[in-house]
Amino acid sequence: MALRDAGWRVVNFACSFGAPDIADRRRGELLVACARAGFELILARHPLGDPLSGFAVGAARASLEAELAPLFERLDPAVVVCPSPHDRHRGHEVVARAAIQVMEAEPHVGRRVWMWGLWGDLPFPTVATAFGESRMAEILECLAAHAGELDRNDYRRLVRGRAEANASLGPERVFGFGTVAVGGDPRWEDAGGDGRQSHGVAGGNTYVELLSEVGLAGGRWRLGTPRWLAGADPLPELSGRDIDDWLHSESLTDRYGPPGE
Repeated sequence: MALRDAGWRVVNFACSFGAPDIADRRRGELLVACARAGFELILARHPLGDPLSGFAVGAARASLEAELAPLFERLDPAVVVCPSPHDRHRGHEVVARAAIQVMEAEPHVGRRVWMWGLWGDLPFPTVATAFGESRMAEILECLAAHAGELDRNDYRRLVRGRAEANASLGPERVFGFGTVAVGGDPRWEDAGGDGRQSHGVAGGNTYVELLSEVGLAGGRWRLGTPRWLAGADPLPELSGRDIDDWLHSESLTDRYGPPGE
């Protein structure tokens, strides 16, 4: 939403609508949510089934890659936002690995991936974005469109609670332990005589969300630069930290199955 407000074109590609008995309902909810958010919506021609209920993971990835390749070629996105390939949810991991595979096959200069975590925490967050009550209200209004999912599990509690927790933990997880968040302009500054560093956040921001940014450099995936998201320069140079092995490593779900199995 911050990028949208800065004039970016935001396109949401819907990979799946879940199990067949709820697909129509979830498709309708998504249409409403994207309209409220001001995001463009593209529906997969062959939406994935539910990999958790027996749909072959390999076939799901191949089907999704076949749709993503021409889509990426046509849109040429500067940033691809997707789940982490270690998110524990089988469907989320399928989407992440398909996106990464397509980008490796046809890399574009400057293309980045911003990964989010839901069911599995991000071990390498690099981007923090802070926001206040008005943005939270907008997020919750969009989320409210997914009424059927909220009947099953009230994710509004998750959105608010996690954003509050990240306001405390986020600066240390992104910029290093010992970092403290203080008011003022977003900048590094001396926190005082104990030698800690602080990173300021503009006043009025109560909530924080985190992303892991990676980009291709020399045929390897590298982490992005730890930072607060800035609309004027959302894609600074990558760091030198090579993350390729972790990105392609077998997930816990691959090794041990999803929760409850």
